[in-house]
Amino acid sequence: MKDYIEERAVSIANYIIDCNATVRQTAKEFGVSKSTVHKDVTDRLMQVNPTLAKQARKVLDVNKSERHIRGGLATREKYLHQHEMGL
Repeated sequence: MKDYIEERAVSIANYIIDCNATVRQTAKEFGVSKSTVHKDVTDRLMQVNPTLAKQARKVLDVNKSERHIRGGLATREKYLHQHEMGL
């Protein structure tokens, strides 16, 4: 694996852990796709730093388990805003 990919995987994992970030937020921050973020954390990082990979995976698992709640809140906000605007 190329050095810059290893460095990116470590940087991505640190960002996820420090910011409690989702895959989508991380992808936007690093300018890569969501699948790249996922592959970096689940596959590539396990070869480089398994401990860091497990920590990042924990954060992503929590975010994944909560995503239906965030989606519901976003939908609620959307309809509340539409109601306020008289739509």
